[in-house]
Amino acid sequence: MADTVADFFWKRLAAWGVRTIFGYPGDGINGLLGALQRSDLPFEFIQVRHEEMAAFMATAYAKFTGEVGVCLATSGPGATHLLTGMYDAYSDHVPLLAIAGQQARNVNGAHYQQELDLVSVYKDVAAYVQQAASPASVRHIVDRAMRIAKAERKVAAIILPNDLQDVPYEAPVRKHGNTFSGIGYIAPKVVPFDADLQRAADVLNAGEKVAILVGAGALHATDEVIAVANRLQAGIAKALLGKAALPDDLPFVTGTIGLLGSQPSSEMMAGCDTLLMIGSGFPWAEFLPDEGQARGVQIDLAPEMLSLRYPMEVPLQGESAETLRALLPLLEQKPEGGAWRTGIERGVASWWKEAEARAMAEANPVNPQRVTWELSPRMPDRAIVTSDSGSCANWFARDLKMRRGQMCSLSGGLASMGAAVPYAIAAKVAHPDRPVIALVGDGAMQMSNMAELITVAKYAHRWPNKTWICCVFNNEDLNQVTWEQRVMEGNPKFEASQTIPNVPYHKFAELIGLRGIYVDDPERMGTAWDEALASDRPVVLEVKTDPEVPPLPPFFTLEQVRNFTAMLAKGDPKQGHLLVDTARQVLSRVLPGGNRD
Repeated sequence: MADTVADFFWKRLAAWGVRTIFGYPGDGINGLLGALQRSDLPFEFIQVRHEEMAAFMATAYAKFTGEVGVCLATSGPGATHLLTGMYDAYSDHVPLLAIAGQQARNVNGAHYQQELDLVSVYKDVAAYVQQAASPASVRHIVDRAMRIAKAERKVAAIILPNDLQDVPYEAPVRKHGNTFSGIGYIAPKVVPFDADLQRAADVLNAGEKVAILVGAGALHATDEVIAVANRLQAGIAKALLGKAALPDDLPFVTGTIGLLGSQPSSEMMAGCDTLLMIGSGFPWAEFLPDEGQARGVQIDLAPEMLSLRYPMEVPLQGESAETLRALLPLLEQKPEGGAWRTGIERGVASWWKEAEARAMAEANPVNPQRVTWELSPRMPDRAIVTSDSGSCANWFARDLKMRRGQMCSLSGGLASMGAAVPYAIAAKVAHPDRPVIALVGDGAMQMSNMAELITVAKYAHRWPNKTWICCVFNNEDLNQVTWEQRVMEGNPKFEASQTIPNVPYHKFAELIGLRGIYVDDPERMGTAWDEALASDRPVVLEVKTDPEVPPLPPFFTLEQVRNFTAMLAKGDPKQGHLLVDTARQVLSRVLPGGNRD
């Protein structure tokens, strides 16, 4: 039997090194699925519960492997369901290939059932999107899509009409109107010119109070960042996607930065005279130095991200580790034990004590900060941690201490709910021998993540390491938005939009063959983590947490304090708890380090 277009398609992707596909079936891709079924290629097809989760998994797979993540969906609604996960990859500069079916070529343009203009649908999110029109076109469409995704770390999309999938494959012929594309991409060494490196070194050598900010682009430059920080006697703050770039046991690592960040990170940025930003598109400029306060050097592989958040004196396009290695010999050793580095280290030590005090403070019933604080020293070596968006991301950002060899991620630029569980599944698919832990709010569980626990149950038998834990913060509240309403808008909690049903997540886990653990006593939190980490099967660890423990930012503006006090005057459903405990915490931390109004 001659190869069909679908047969050729999978062979070409295999030649590009693709091995894992996350997807969901449908008649728009039956030809592709049939070819995948009869092939002897080394593919692993992971069947998800929803196409959006397939795209999230493909994004996370790319983050945790460095390879192109691949997701597959049928035409019409299946294809549109991929969009949120595709935008997650787009926002975090992750290589992703989305494959979608389409109705037969003869009916395109006829308002046919499930026929959508998918090229237009995907055009905003995909750097390359093409709908195949003939057998010979599939070769170069696959090659260009994979090369652009790999080389530019962007989203590519291929659309295959269902009738085209089953016709015999025909190679391009050697005549006008054909092209002969090839397989393979070799990443170049991207380092700035020597003169520009010297300009950057001059700025950094002149600084007396150097602050470093790292993001996801520094995840593979840990040793180089540490060497530069020690040479400059700098402190290092981490954007959330760069949380695993530096271990938190280093005394000059100030932790995360921004709304979910630490006080020493904010204080360092407020006091520095020089900023070195490495591989980060950190979005909140108000947490960076005031414009004109600091001289700036930035290193980023993506030129469009240079001087985007802060006006940099020397913006360098380059790969982080290679550029830092080239820069290091040009940097002068600053005296050790100086006031700047010593002050940073004192602030970091004080911060961790404050974080512990906050985590161990009494709450009703369990303090959510304690959940991640108790996990932190128990995290196994080589663990991978994923977090959802929402208030649980605050505790992930602030209370979890990362060590060398561990990995973590979340939906960063898009900050989408519902990503933690598919991220954790993809982490386990990519690294079945590593422990994986997902931190998830109850809102995200109800939105989409409960169903994907079925995917965990389906594939857990393949994982040699059985440690896969979904920790659910059950507070019956869409908590991050509740606090945004209070502090940013000055409005009381709107129960109609914020209160969500109380669901026994641990019991659902038991129904589908996983282990369920329930905690409503703070003194059992550590023991519960021990039980979950020792389990012989995946676990849902449900913790009944207090929604009135505020996800405090590192500083408050006067406007935010005015909004909070105005909200109290209007009356909040949790007024008593807020006045007794929360208001005291909020109002006691007004404007540390100066007025940010």
